[in-house]
Amino acid sequence: MSKVCVLLANGFEEIEALTVVDVLRRANVTCDAVSIFEEEVTGAHNMIIRADKLIKDIDAYDAVVLPGGMPGSTNLRDNSEVIDLIKNMNSSKKIIAAICAAPIVLAKADVIRGKDVTSYPGFKEELGDVNYIEDKRVVIDENIITSRGPATALEFSFEILKKLGKVKEAEEIRNGMLYNF
Repeated sequence: MSKVCVLLANGFEEIEALTVVDVLRRANVTCDAVSIFEEEVTGAHNMIIRADKLIKDIDAYDAVVLPGGMPGSTNLRDNSEVIDLIKNMNSSKKIIAAICAAPIVLAKADVIRGKDVTSYPGFKEELGDVNYIEDKRVVIDENIITSRGPATALEFSFEILKKLGKVKEAEEIRNGMLYNF
């Protein structure tokens, strides 16, 4: 059974976080919304979400997902527990997925140097020495998945499912949600 955590910090992009949680749970993947501070987290558009867990209470996961949003992404980037988690997940070659502004967290954790990545266009310069891909909605390089922004949240979620080995489920949910309409 796959187990994924979606990290939440105040200022997270609601579409990017909640779409991932929704799609993964539809595929019966254990997916925890994990706050880096308090149980209630306020999104970039003032939606208050109650996290399933706090980062201090988490255990082993197969994947970690970082939604974008501002200042959510900088709050994740500036949290030492988040950086340590990303480094540990990367050293174990576990899945690390970041969308929109969140690849700046991966840059700080130094896990994307030399890799193919994408992000929200305004954050390209903050990613350092990467092979920046502008013409794809989702970019996968080994265990790292990156995506462009709110409009790509569904495709990002489906790619995470596929990377978890849930290819059939990804296609069924994609069709069921009328993504291919």
